[in-house]
Amino acid sequence: MDKKKTLKTGKKLKAEKSKALSRRDFMWKAGAFSLGAVAASTLPFPNVIRAAEPIKAGILHSLSGTMAISEVSLRDVVLMAFEEINSMGGIKGRPIQPVVVDPASDWDLFAEKAKQLLLKDKVSVTFGCWTSVSRKSVLPVFEKNNGLLFYPVQYEGEECSKNVFYTGATPNQQLIPAAEYLMSEDGGGFKKFYLLGTDYVFPRTANKILRAFLLAKGVPAKNIMEEYTPFHHQDYQTIVGKVKAFASSGDAAILSTINGDSNVPFYKEFANQGLRSEDVPIMAFSVAEDELRGMDAKALVGHLAAWNYYQSIDTPQNKKFVKDFRTYCKKKGLPGGANRVTDDPIEAAYLGVHIWKKAVEKAGSTDVDTVRKAVYGTGFEAPGGFKKIDERNHHLHKPVLIGEILKTGQFRIVNSTKGLVRPEPWSKYTSPDKSCDWVNHKGTYRKI
Repeated sequence: MDKKKTLKTGKKLKAEKSKALSRRDFMWKAGAFSLGAVAASTLPFPNVIRAAEPIKAGILHSLSGTMAISEVSLRDVVLMAFEEINSMGGIKGRPIQPVVVDPASDWDLFAEKAKQLLLKDKVSVTFGCWTSVSRKSVLPVFEKNNGLLFYPVQYEGEECSKNVFYTGATPNQQLIPAAEYLMSEDGGGFKKFYLLGTDYVFPRTANKILRAFLLAKGVPAKNIMEEYTPFHHQDYQTIVGKVKAFASSGDAAILSTINGDSNVPFYKEFANQGLRSEDVPIMAFSVAEDELRGMDAKALVGHLAAWNYYQSIDTPQNKKFVKDFRTYCKKKGLPGGANRVTDDPIEAAYLGVHIWKKAVEKAGSTDVDTVRKAVYGTGFEAPGGFKKIDERNHHLHKPVLIGEILKTGQFRIVNSTKGLVRPEPWSKYTSPDKSCDWVNHKGTYRKI
């Protein structure tokens, strides 16, 4: 055979063989990819971050019933936070998909809706609850099903669940500093205290702690009155009459844990009977700017509240937050629109979303156990200033601010702590032998 022809034939065979190999390699690789894709879909890592797949997040706040006056705004700000995050590309490319339910201020329904979010809707996280009874109602559901709840409201402490991050205040970040202020010279040096609350777990436990504190500070038991009313209570004429008699000596103050829409008739009756802040100041633990929207603020001037954030904080980031929230409410056609206000639970709900986002990004996963560990020690430059989750006890480090109500429905800050206050889920006045640590202990433990 001719040498040139032989070379040509050899090249042709080589090319055909190469082409066949290429086709075979392609089919192998394609098959391997398909198998890999199938395998990946069945791997036991369903929560690993995947591009574009939405992350479902539940919102569990009362949109109707007695607590709607406080909780609707928390739904609104959480949705705003989701929208902000999605507009910036989501969480590592994944948009947040909200799942909103209405437990309607019904404590049993809270548990049912929590179960729906976790088992049917398969949410990766839930932002919700206001009252402690609603939180206590859903707690077994989250713990049994290993869900993750961010709870944004001040509460009574004596809890430290592995499945909850508490971005509201503990007693040492609200109750105790408020009582200390009223007893101080700057706060009026009051010697008698009327503990008035709604009849459920938060007021009962809060007042147990407040009573123990007051007694420890030398206030006689006869100078401490305690009374409760049911949710949605409307007639405060008799109670305010008793307060008036109790305060006739001129050295009494009210520590109020009244929740929900009952605050409206309470403050109204207070003014109707001629009582003013100069006569007997009310220190409220559940009345903020959002509740004041539904009241005649002029009659409340001079009364007080203890929180960790106020809309009146004069910083660029807070002014932007207030503006953004109003713009969002107007754009969405929400009641109040551009006249909406911000308050402490609103800020706590908002920062909770962003702390969770940072933890998911750090963890590279929405898996609850992985995200939980990533949350520890995570900080966020919140509208009211930098705050951070404790490294061990699932609660938030934050400042304490005492505010005085103005006729505009806003607060003037009259007292504040220097720096952040470390959260103490268990009060030293009622449970000095207990603490919480999810790193070195299994949550709540007894001190040696």
